[in-house]
Amino acid sequence: MDKKVKQYIDKQKSPQKEIIMAVRKIFFKTLKNCEEKYGWGVIVLCRGKFYIAAMKNRVHVGFSIIGLDKEEIKFLEGGGKTMRHIKIPDLVSIDEVELKKLIELVNKKAKCVKC
Repeated sequence: MDKKVKQYIDKQKSPQKEIIMAVRKIFFKTLKNCEEKYGWGVIVLCRGKFYIAAMKNRVHVGFSIIGLDKEEIKFLEGGGKTMRHIKIPDLVSIDEVELKKLIELVNKKAKCVKC
């Protein structure tokens, strides 16, 4: 684990810390070669296709929408032109099957912002 990523995770409160750890585990199970680093003030995965961000009362998992169609984008929240997100308020709200599907879809179709 990158030193800055570890520092970011270590400074989070519960339940954000546990949510981040669970989401990371799903990412690494789903995408074996996905690199992780600290950037944009959050955890960035797969060269910018994804991010994980601790918020005050939840965690946002962000997805690049460049290359997705309107039907695929509608599953995500936010108004960003290049990234959208889902909100995870607690551990029991993590739907591993659905999160894995989103990760696979975005990894296959989307382009990262900087690529």
